[in-house]
Amino acid sequence: MDKIRLATVWLCGCSGCHMSFLDLDEWLIDLAEMVDLVYSPVGSDIKDYPGNVDVCLVEGGVANEENLELIHKVRERTKLLISFGDCAVTANVPALRNMLGGAEPVLKRCYLELGDANPQLPKFPGIVPELLDRVCPVHEVVEVDLFMPGCPPPAARIRAVIEPLLRGEKPVMTGRKMLKFG
Repeated sequence: MDKIRLATVWLCGCSGCHMSFLDLDEWLIDLAEMVDLVYSPVGSDIKDYPGNVDVCLVEGGVANEENLELIHKVRERTKLLISFGDCAVTANVPALRNMLGGAEPVLKRCYLELGDANPQLPKFPGIVPELLDRVCPVHEVVEVDLFMPGCPPPAARIRAVIEPLLRGEKPVMTGRKMLKFG
């Protein structure tokens, strides 16, 4: 049997979902025997998102041009895309900046109004990825196949989503245990 090509992606979020993934503890050893981890900020140093990915867990909202470019690449190269955690599902905490009304007010607030000794906007391109005017949940940008809420999703929920996929089945996302936000 071919191993599932698994990827995880971290967009605009706190990495709590990936920390919860690591809370799978010993099961990660079993999982490593059943999947090929082809891309992840955890346990991988691969720089470019590969093609022909079977399953990808995407953490975080889409907040800047880098996130936007990556999520389009992920969708194009992935069979089953899972919004992984509340930031991916709803944009959650990163979307609080949407209340400021666009990228320019966010940059002014962060770098000028709240600047310490030498408040100034970043001067060189690439220092700060170009912000989008609003942070979006993943499904507003690309099609999502499965939603896994939680801030972060508990390890038991992550396992309950991944295990059926390993058997070629779709996870059952019903009930509080699988759908609770926060």
